Amino acid sequence: MNLRSKNRISAEFSMSSMTDIIFLLLIFFMLTSNFVTPSGLPVSLPSSKTSNIVMQKISVTITSDLRYALNDQPVTIENLEPQLAALLQGTQEGEGVVVLHVDKSVPVEHLARVAGIASNLKAKVTLATLPE
Repeated sequence: MNLRSKNRISAEFSMSSMTDIIFLLLIFFMLTSNFVTPSGLPVSLPSSKTSNIVMQKISVTITSDLRYALNDQPVTIENLEPQLAALLQGTQEGEGVVVLHVDKSVPVEHLARVAGIASNLKAKVTLATLPE
């Protein structure tokens, strides 16, 4: 009398589904890491109740000692408008986003001056803040 089963269960484990999951997680983290781009200059940002993450293509930084930087490259206030216009040249009207990283000790007149320059170039202006 033959008591052995004809359907044998294989003891092998396939790793293909595990590698698919790891690959998808890797792609997810690579894509989401591009959404947060830190500023290269040390700036103490103000805090607010709502802090939105914006796709940052152009950033203007004003440090506490009133140094200006456009995309982490030092620039004078006189050269800011032509260089900002050159960066916004390829975008459609209203599509360009300028993110302002302004130290909280900087007087508001400097913030308003840079925001006015960006606004005259038909760009959306966003102020970078830290969540409370």
